[in-house]
Amino acid sequence: MIGLDQASVAFGSRTLFKDISFSVPVGRSMAILGPNGRGKTTLLRALLGFQPLASGTRHAPKVAGYVPQHGASQAKLSGLDVVVMGRAVQLGLFGQPSAADREAAEAALVQVGACSLANLRYDRMSGGQRQMVLIARALATGSPVLVFDEPTSALDLGNQAKTLELLDTLRLRRDFAIIFTTHDPNHALAAADDVLLMMPGGGEIHGPVSDMIEPDKLSALYGVPMRWVDVQGPTGETRRAILPAFAGIEAA
Repeated sequence: MIGLDQASVAFGSRTLFKDISFSVPVGRSMAILGPNGRGKTTLLRALLGFQPLASGTRHAPKVAGYVPQHGASQAKLSGLDVVVMGRAVQLGLFGQPSAADREAAEAALVQVGACSLANLRYDRMSGGQRQMVLIARALATGSPVLVFDEPTSALDLGNQAKTLELLDTLRLRRDFAIIFTTHDPNHALAAADDVLLMMPGGGEIHGPVSDMIEPDKLSALYGVPMRWVDVQGPTGETRRAILPAFAGIEAA
């Protein structure tokens, strides 16, 4: 489980969030949505213990699998070496990776379908390839908690779909407490059980996807009218997506 209890974070006179309480147990996935500058990344940092709280408490395991928003690096490491870095807490300050650590890293690459990246240099990978390696690194920690900061933000549509499919696969395993931030409410529909909305004027609301991803709440969140549309799924089934009113073209 990971969560906050009556937690607040402030920078000087500016309060990003105040007295917020929520928890994500193992077996559930939560998407966090909010406008730019509202504090989504800071909220994740507070959950992970990177950002001190002004008040309240955090509840989290000692180790969490974390996938940051930007995965750029100039380090001349192989994909497997980057994944092995997820074992750092188990190794200790002066420890060296063992055969078991490398096996855990290889198993994580298998889980994300990225075995072909094991021997490629990380600094020469595409954004989508790096994302798969970073997700494998998070899995290699062995933590029951996975935290993703805008996991699709720098990806093309194909790699977004691949990442969301992987997030949903991990969700359906029910072995993890998963939290991810996103700007697209359809990502919550694709890979979350619950949603936390960080409202623009302050205050947060959270609940099941079916209660939070709906036009009125999202219109208030983003300041633009939102509408449901029916779309055809990959196997011909009808699915619902939610879009802003500026999307699409006027019917003839």
